[in-house]
Amino acid sequence: MKPDSYVVHIVDDEEPVRKSLAFLLTMSGFTVRVHESATRFLAAAPSLGKVCLVTDLRMPDMSGVELLEKLAAIGALPPAIVITGHGDVPMAVSAMKAGAVDFIEKPFEDRTLIDAIIRAAGRLEDTVELSGDPGTLRTRLDSLSDRERQVLAAVVAGLPNKAIAYDLDISPRTVEVHRANIMSKMQAKSLAELVRMAIALEAAKARR
Repeated sequence: MKPDSYVVHIVDDEEPVRKSLAFLLTMSGFTVRVHESATRFLAAAPSLGKVCLVTDLRMPDMSGVELLEKLAAIGALPPAIVITGHGDVPMAVSAMKAGAVDFIEKPFEDRTLIDAIIRAAGRLEDTVELSGDPGTLRTRLDSLSDRERQVLAAVVAGLPNKAIAYDLDISPRTVEVHRANIMSKMQAKSLAELVRMAIALEAAKARR
């Protein structure tokens, strides 16, 4: 879908961030609208057309997770990308379970956000990008060792390497090695994609 066929809405309580993101995306060919609070975007959402949402995770009026949940409740949840700070991964996972397409950890490269928006826009054409069908994901999961599965569960829960190392009584370096092996075996290009895979596996298990 061409960037000029939908509008990117930015929700962030910090004006410098709003202006910076709006400038970046406008210069990249997107049509952009900014909102200083989740409450303001929520009020406008039902009347919007084809849009993608870029929202900060931590905001004073309501969190990014709460915003997505409220949008879903009124049937107005657009393809959404959540921007999160270091240490907010558990909340970012919650956001993805609430319907976010992706999450991006700060600091991030300009291209990372642009690519995420383009992927999210695919949802507007009902061409949902899948991280793999459940059968394929299950095969990949089965290739992990017991220890790698333990590390995977901890990573998806948002635990840092040091906490994982402490809980499993292994070194942080060993955790890094396991994480690299997990990303390779699961064929995940990013932490967000790995989380999507884990959510897909959980959903498939729940349907059984």
